[in-house]
Amino acid sequence: MNVRRLIPGTAVAAATALGLATLSACSTESAAAGNTDKFDVVASFYPMAFLAEQIGGDHVHVTSLTEPGQEPHDLEISVKQTVALEKSDAVLYLKNLQPSVDGAVAQSSVKTKIDAGSLTSLEKHGNEVGGHAAEHDDHKNDELAGLDPHIWLDPVRYSQVAEGVGKAFEKADPGHAADYEKNTAALVKKLGDLNTEFKDGLANTRTKVFITTHAAFGYLAERYGLTEEAINGLDPESEPSAARVKDLERMAKADGVTTVFYETLVSDKTAKTVAQDADLKTDVLDPIEGITKKSRGTDYFSVMQSNLKALQTALGTK
Repeated sequence: MNVRRLIPGTAVAAATALGLATLSACSTESAAAGNTDKFDVVASFYPMAFLAEQIGGDHVHVTSLTEPGQEPHDLEISVKQTVALEKSDAVLYLKNLQPSVDGAVAQSSVKTKIDAGSLTSLEKHGNEVGGHAAEHDDHKNDELAGLDPHIWLDPVRYSQVAEGVGKAFEKADPGHAADYEKNTAALVKKLGDLNTEFKDGLANTRTKVFITTHAAFGYLAERYGLTEEAINGLDPESEPSAARVKDLERMAKADGVTTVFYETLVSDKTAKTVAQDADLKTDVLDPIEGITKKSRGTDYFSVMQSNLKALQTALGTK
């Protein structure tokens, strides 16, 4: 996450206080996140909204704070969104991914606050995650290392989050608890099937190492015995050093890497530059932070399956 974009806590508190103070004045402006005849859920960005919709079904009304195509790390909560949040029955978010959301949630009086990160385990990840590529790693003291929020890209962790969200919905809206339990079980099964697809599909590949511009796939790499080498660390828009680029070129030759992956919501300029210097190809590996017309799929599952195919091609399925 880009530390340059972090919002001071006092600024967040001030903006949130402004939103709360203008609830009555701004009622006509508020997004349709609250006061419906359904269980109203505000989700911080797409992976959270998808969970809420899949688990809640017809009983929930879900509003996402992050618009399609918007980089989630860049989100700054507006007064209108603060009003919508305050009127909701529940908020589902991922703490430490979007500072302005964290601040708004902390100041909000919403009764049900669900932090997805608290429903599974988070790890510290730097530029290099998993596997044997560490033997080529000359950047041991990586200042970009930190708690990696990208838990939804690991179907197992995402499944754990889904189970926790389901239980929270059951408790907050007991009248529909049976349906929430049923929907959660169906989603967990689909995520289990997806996990099997990845496990089997990546079991026998020519190489286990892949390069990405954004260190979003560390959990996925660890889950399936791969190594992610990221150009930019956890910040999708930071610039790599010349030394880092040289490291990647050496590693690519040593491990038979063929492809530099970039994502849909951030410029592909860095990926193309590194790929050209190292004589590699480029392709999309989508962190699924939002679904747009550029996405290779229409929802979480279809984009994850596209990611699997891209990895199989790049790693050389045997």
